[in-house]
Amino acid sequence: MGTRSPRDWLASLPDSRICSLSWQSILRYAAITFIVSITLSGVFLFRRPEGFLRSGESHYFEYFWNRTANHPIDRLIRDAHTFHENLLKQRSFDIPTAAARYRERRGRHPPPGFDDWFQYATEHDAIIVESFFDRIYADIAPFWGLDPQTTAERASSWEHVVRVRNGVANGTGNTENKVPWLQLWTSLVAEAAPWLPDVDMPINYMDESRLIVPWENVTDLVGREEASRSITPIDKVITKYSGLAKVDAITSNDEAEPYRPKWLGGSYWNLTRVACAPDSPSRNVAAIENFEELPVFPNNWNPEYAYKGYVRNFTSATDPCVQPHLRSMHGTFVEPLTMSTSQELIPLFGGCKLPVNNEILIPGAMYLTDDPFYSGGNTHGPPWGKKVDGVVWRGVASGGRNKKENWSHFQRHRLIEMLNGTTVAGMEENSSRAMTFEMPPLEKYDFPKRRERTIGTWLQKFANAGFVNLLCFPGDSDCAYVRPYFSELRSIPMKEQYKYKFMPDVDGNSFSARFRGFLLSTSLPLKATIYAEWHDDRLVPWLHFAPMDNTFQDLYAVLDYFTRDRMGDKSARFIAEEGRSWGAKVLRRDDMLLYVWRLLLEFARVCDEKRDTLGYIDDLRMV
Repeated sequence: MGTRSPRDWLASLPDSRICSLSWQSILRYAAITFIVSITLSGVFLFRRPEGFLRSGESHYFEYFWNRTANHPIDRLIRDAHTFHENLLKQRSFDIPTAAARYRERRGRHPPPGFDDWFQYATEHDAIIVESFFDRIYADIAPFWGLDPQTTAERASSWEHVVRVRNGVANGTGNTENKVPWLQLWTSLVAEAAPWLPDVDMPINYMDESRLIVPWENVTDLVGREEASRSITPIDKVITKYSGLAKVDAITSNDEAEPYRPKWLGGSYWNLTRVACAPDSPSRNVAAIENFEELPVFPNNWNPEYAYKGYVRNFTSATDPCVQPHLRSMHGTFVEPLTMSTSQELIPLFGGCKLPVNNEILIPGAMYLTDDPFYSGGNTHGPPWGKKVDGVVWRGVASGGRNKKENWSHFQRHRLIEMLNGTTVAGMEENSSRAMTFEMPPLEKYDFPKRRERTIGTWLQKFANAGFVNLLCFPGDSDCAYVRPYFSELRSIPMKEQYKYKFMPDVDGNSFSARFRGFLLSTSLPLKATIYAEWHDDRLVPWLHFAPMDNTFQDLYAVLDYFTRDRMGDKSARFIAEEGRSWGAKVLRRDDMLLYVWRLLLEFARVCDEKRDTLGYIDDLRMV
């Protein structure tokens, strides 16, 4: 029987049935059919590679359908989404695939214990993409150029060590009157210890990074690692670690002295630039000598990491080697609180570092605490539509030792002054600059509020930002040198800050320990930093957070984009909800555990005298 058209089907019906089918009913059924078709199309069209639908909270359909990109940030958001979707196509769901992708990317067999690590990841719903762990291999690579026994001995003899022996983790070192970092990291490692080989994790107990090896030395060491890569034939692979019996015999001797490299002082910028490539913009630019002069912003600044004034390559945007002006715009290079730096490569683990530092990164200790000061506790903020339409920031005036001669060069002082509506209104009225910043150039950031000089008036209603402690130096100065520009405000608990839509996050003495909390909130983080962290390879700017330049010259334009109209608000909401949804999948304690677990497998191997033939090959035997 042939297929009849709807017209033929209607004609064949008895008159009574035709009468009962009003045109309104037909239109209603047609509309329902259309909606169902669209819904099913969306289900199949936008299914994520990892096998579940994109979170309904992210308003994905509303955002990406019928959107016309007419602003640079529109394109950056689209590009970020595309990049992330392609990244997730590389997810591994089984051990043979994961091991094969490891060999392809790393040029060697995975370390012994890789199978237990992957099984735990699978059982705990971890998203495993090999590139998520690139930081481990960048950090470990130089140590392949050193003697393994020497590296192991220096790791074992450090003053604060997380030590794993026979499947048990213990923290060693005097922690009296110190923050509980050793305890927090030991607790994390203890969860993986039953599957780990004997290994030592020496930790940096300072806020500031401590290792800056000259570029030429690091390049030589990394070259040795690259030359040593080899997929060892199966019959020559060793599948068990040698252990640390030799090391323990040496370091347990009461007469054994812990190794101490030569610690340096002086200008941190001058140490940093030596770690930059010889042809980098910062290599031959000396440190600022007179910080009493106000910071100078670069003219016609158009870096390769930006697209039409907005950060596109966030990794490059954190790099001081391509931004010589940061020597006068970040407290790390002005006057850090403490400085004890070595140009020698020794094993040392820490929660953050500059791109040129040589510590081995682990999740920051404050990410492992339930302290609501950093996380906001169990409260992550109201839904987007019920939030305060504004920007909030509270914190201390950290970033280094700010004093009368240098305070105008500190990043947090710049942020707070830029969000001070009264200050900005005065600048607009008088065409003047402030102590810490200049107004962004109109030719680069041309939008109505900037042209009409109404940013200051807008900020007076929109921004709620200030210091709770000015941390002036010396302590008896009564902060007289900054009182004309800043006053101390009452603190706002993190859970109350989450009621605002926008939350800037900038460096203090080192990285900001609040970033994970911001990502897991319902607010939109605006992030600027010069510090690398463990999670960088699994977060995508403009999809999970909004990046900013470290000059903050793009701050007003970014906020204007998100607040200028309904579509800008949808963009902000989309990123905030995507960031929260994604963070809940890849920034869990389980994810931090898996990162450190895999890192320690690799560090144990690089400390093993048989490291060149040590590997996991069980998947190859399955073939």
